[in-house]
Amino acid sequence: MIRIFHHYVSKIAFMLLLLELCILLAAAVASAPLWLSNQSQLYLPALAFALVMVFSMGTLGMYQHDQSREHIKSTCLRIMPSFVLGFCLMHLLAVLLPAMQLGRPGSMVFLLSGGAVLLARLVVFTSAQSSMLEQRLIIVGDGALARECLALAGSSAGFHPFRVVGFVPVQGEMRAVPPAMLLPADLPLLTLARRYAADEIVVTVSDRRNGAFPVRQLLECALGGVPVTDAASFFEREACQIRVDSLQPSYLIFGGGFDQSLLRATVKRLFDLLASAAIVVLAAPVMLFTALAIKIEDGGPVFYRQERVGRDMRLFKVLKFRSMRQDAERDGRPKWAEQDDPRVTAVGHWIRKLRIDELPQMLNVFKGEMSFVGPRPERAYFVEQLCEQIAYYNVRHGIKPGITGLAQVRYRYGASVEDALQKLQYDLYYVKNNSLFLDLLILVDTVQVVLFGKGGR
Repeated sequence: MIRIFHHYVSKIAFMLLLLELCILLAAAVASAPLWLSNQSQLYLPALAFALVMVFSMGTLGMYQHDQSREHIKSTCLRIMPSFVLGFCLMHLLAVLLPAMQLGRPGSMVFLLSGGAVLLARLVVFTSAQSSMLEQRLIIVGDGALARECLALAGSSAGFHPFRVVGFVPVQGEMRAVPPAMLLPADLPLLTLARRYAADEIVVTVSDRRNGAFPVRQLLECALGGVPVTDAASFFEREACQIRVDSLQPSYLIFGGGFDQSLLRATVKRLFDLLASAAIVVLAAPVMLFTALAIKIEDGGPVFYRQERVGRDMRLFKVLKFRSMRQDAERDGRPKWAEQDDPRVTAVGHWIRKLRIDELPQMLNVFKGEMSFVGPRPERAYFVEQLCEQIAYYNVRHGIKPGITGLAQVRYRYGASVEDALQKLQYDLYYVKNNSLFLDLLILVDTVQVVLFGKGGR
């Protein structure tokens, strides 16, 4: 992993993006006689073509973490709609910006660049899955957290393949890992790391105050050139989560991040206004049609105002398209949304699935009550309960809530305390590492969530 503006990005994913950007640029330049009448201004249209195509592939999930483990057939199925979307966007740009002479790429350009991108992905993904690039881990600890690190290392959450070569048991841990994967506890850690060619040691021990915690041996490993990482850093780096169950207050205090500078606040506010204004302009016909459909369905109010908790626990009224019956909470008690919730109307089912019900919240952004990207605001009734049941839950209120966020693009719709805990771990990562770069990535992922209706309920 490499870190760009506080956010962890896979080296392979970053290399793939740069490689494909160069391939698309070269394809556009090579085929310029087929689609550009004025080749004296060649490089601006070619660069526009490359950026639009990368954006199109990004919005359809082709740079997400699990793509390196996909079959080539799945890659082909994603490339085709990505290039169709890019084709449409390039023709739209040619109409909107005729002064820039962007031109309208023909089918031959897309066939050439599509074939080159497919070949590049085949080579990169084959190399990424090679055992030569496999990262070998030794995990110190054999408890529940060690088992979760094993599951993360074996999952398809990242571009880089991991292999856990074994666990070093520590006294006082309740064993939760396969006994066959235990390594000899009587050998020094540095000896084990060299014997098993470990690239990294991950420490999952929660109680570090007893004499069983191998502080001196871990120091020897670090001095011997074997990187040592604690579980919290491992999850933050590989899963974009700050795990509550392995979190120490000192990690938040001394771990960096939490940028609240004037520059960051100004950049974020400009991004909020520009992104919200653009969405309002583009989605105006959809919003008008939605309002009409809600009114026709049951004659009730189009909009729904609901009290939510914002930054520093301040209350505000969030504005949404009404997606439930008018008597959804006739007993006056807030309820979690359910799968196939009977309170949701027919129109509401679709606008929730496609996240159209969230569009009126642009007004909350313009008023400064919300950001475009941030933790989703929750109702005060649930916040009071969650703050009591989940440690560090209140940290998410350190910044403005958002219309979309990292938890919304990485996790399903939340409808329980357990879901709130899982989403909090993404929210904590965002609060700690938020930047314009991360906002843009979340915005691109949000387009995919809307297009495929992921997470709606």
